[in-house]
Amino acid sequence: MLDQKIVFDELHKYGIDFFAGVPDSYLNGFCNYALRNYPDRTIIAANEGNAVGIAAGHYFATKEIPLVYMQNSGLGNAINPLASLADKDVYAVPMLILIGWRGQGNTEPNHPQHKLQGEITPGLLDIMHIPYSILTDDNDDFRNVIQKAVEYCKETRRSYGLIAPKGVMADPDKPNNKDDLYPMSREEAIEIILDNMPDNTIYSATTGRATRELFFLREKRNETKSHDYLNVGSMGHASSVALGIAIEKPDRNVVVLDGDSAAIMHLGALTMVSKLDVPNYMHIVLNNGAHESVGGQPSAGYDLDFTSIAKACGYATVDHPVTTEDELVDAINKLKDCKKAGFIDCRIHKGLTRKLPPIIFDHLEAIDSLMDDLQK
Repeated sequence: MLDQKIVFDELHKYGIDFFAGVPDSYLNGFCNYALRNYPDRTIIAANEGNAVGIAAGHYFATKEIPLVYMQNSGLGNAINPLASLADKDVYAVPMLILIGWRGQGNTEPNHPQHKLQGEITPGLLDIMHIPYSILTDDNDDFRNVIQKAVEYCKETRRSYGLIAPKGVMADPDKPNNKDDLYPMSREEAIEIILDNMPDNTIYSATTGRATRELFFLREKRNETKSHDYLNVGSMGHASSVALGIAIEKPDRNVVVLDGDSAAIMHLGALTMVSKLDVPNYMHIVLNNGAHESVGGQPSAGYDLDFTSIAKACGYATVDHPVTTEDELVDAINKLKDCKKAGFIDCRIHKGLTRKLPPIIFDHLEAIDSLMDDLQK
């Protein structure tokens, strides 16, 4: 990994001290250093497009170059503002774009959700006419790249990409930031939900730990996986997939096992139930106030009143977050037959209860199994 002190010293030398983005495990060394040393200048955005907008506002207000950070899967969220706001023919906003390169050269064969994104990452920058450098873990090389990148940004008022392959910006010792603010872990909460919903309930589990914990809980409990949709990519869209299923299968309960960061990323999805009659749909946010799967960086989860937001969007709620097993069971029982889409903000503590291996499964086989189950 690059020496992060050198990384930030070089950025500071060129006046770059404002960082906005979405945390990534390939960038966790960078993200955690920024949060420790530049807490007032490091913004964890709702999504990558949001980060580009914030960075543009920073430039308009200061004339200083910002840095936007993201996993390459987030480039899709960033393309609109990069192409229609920051482009040289619109408002000409120069920024450094630091991108964690998941799926480079099919380096993650067990995670096909990264394969295409890995293939097209450099090409997406080419299409947007954003030049880039592929970083190495050589500190002197990084100094040269930053000098070149900053000079380009200043001379052209255009953006420059910094693509970080595995190991370049990632601390190999990803922290497990445990706390005891709330009694339940995510895995315990998921098991309580499984115990208190009908056996044929369909589950849509969000990107990250929720998919892994549901997958291994099914094995531990000797239960079928054919009721489960594992949203291994496309962060923030597990609830939309579940809603599409619930609309078409009104005789089946459909539960979203969402995360706070994922729900925040596409918060507008909550508004859809205001226009739809889906009483079989329940949206549960497993809220630990963190981007836990990529390094434990804080989210806005604990600061938001998810319950009031959901209620305003048309969900039935229990009017408060749930924080204990008894409260969660009570909320499920009140909402699962309430003749309206239900929403639960389930507060859980940070930290992983146990180490779990990556989930390795045949994605097409899994989705075909779910589809077959939905035809019964």
